[in-house]
Amino acid sequence: MVYDVAVIGSGPAGLTAGIYMSRAKLSTIVLEGLQPGGQLTTTTSVENWPGNISVLGLDLMMQMRSHAEHYGCKLEMNQVTKVDFENKPYNLYLDNGQTIQAKSVIIATGASHKKLGCVGEKEYFAKGVSVCATCDAPFFKDKHVVVVGGGDSAVTEAEHLTHFTKKLTLVHILDELTAKDPIKYKIIENPNVDIIYGSAVKEIKGDGQKMTGVIIENKKDKSLKEISADGLFVAIGMTPNTSIFKDQIELDKYGYIVVKDQTKTNKEGVFVAGDVADYKYRQAITAAGSGCMAALDCLSYLNKLK
Repeated sequence: MVYDVAVIGSGPAGLTAGIYMSRAKLSTIVLEGLQPGGQLTTTTSVENWPGNISVLGLDLMMQMRSHAEHYGCKLEMNQVTKVDFENKPYNLYLDNGQTIQAKSVIIATGASHKKLGCVGEKEYFAKGVSVCATCDAPFFKDKHVVVVGGGDSAVTEAEHLTHFTKKLTLVHILDELTAKDPIKYKIIENPNVDIIYGSAVKEIKGDGQKMTGVIIENKKDKSLKEISADGLFVAIGMTPNTSIFKDQIELDKYGYIVVKDQTKTNKEGVFVAGDVADYKYRQAITAAGSGCMAALDCLSYLNKLK
C-alpha cells in the first residue's frame, strides 16, 4: 500500500498533522518512534495548553492520539531508521524490517534536550528537574532554583525565572557567559542571582520524592560545593532529531531542517513541523500549530497531484 502521507513523529506536531490529514479522508500513517507522544509524555502537569487549566502531559497526548485514530489515522509504534526521498513514492525503512511507502511525508521528529549526564538527573526529572522555564516557572514561585548553562537559551530561561523565584543560581562551565548583550547583563546585575563560573553540576540530590539540592564541582581544582535548591533547569542546548535525514534533506549547521516556505523543505512533497525546525519557541502549542500548517501545505500538494 502507498499512503497519501506518512508522518514521522508523534508529538503535538505529528499528531496534529495526523488529525488534519486523516480528517481530510487521506490515507495517513503516523510513525511514532521510540517515544510515542513525544516529550510531553515525560512531563507532569501542563498548565499552558488552551482549554485545560492543568492536564497531565501523558493524558494530553493520549487524547490527541485517540483523536487521530477516530478519523482513521493509523499509528505505528516503530522507529524510522532510514529514508529515501530520491524516488517516488518515498520509502521509509522501519526498525522492524518493514518499508512504508508514501506520496508525501511530514517530518515531526522533534529535538532532544542535551542532558547533564549526572547522578540524579533522570531520577528527579519532573520532580524538580526541568528543561522549560516557560512551562514550569510558576511551580517555583518564591523558591530557589539552579539554571545550568551560559548561552542565550540559558540566560533567557534564567531571566524569565527571576520573575518567579526568590533566588537563582546560574552554573556555567566556562569563565564567562556566552550569551549576547544586553540580556546577560540583566542576570549579571540582578541581586537575586548568583553566578558560579568554571563549574558543573556533579550530582542532583533529593529525598526520593523531589530534588532538594545539587553538588557543584569546580572544573579547575575539583573542589565540591553542595547547595540547597528546589529546582534545576537544564539549558545547555538542543539536538534536533535529524540524523536519518542527513544527505536527504537540507539541514543548517546545527542540524535543524531548513524551511523554504512556511513548512516546505528542499524536497518536493516533504514537509516539516515542530521543534525539528524550530530552535526558538519550542512549545507544545507552537508545535501543534506548525503540524496544522504542514498538513494544510501537504494537502494542497496532494490535491495538485490529482
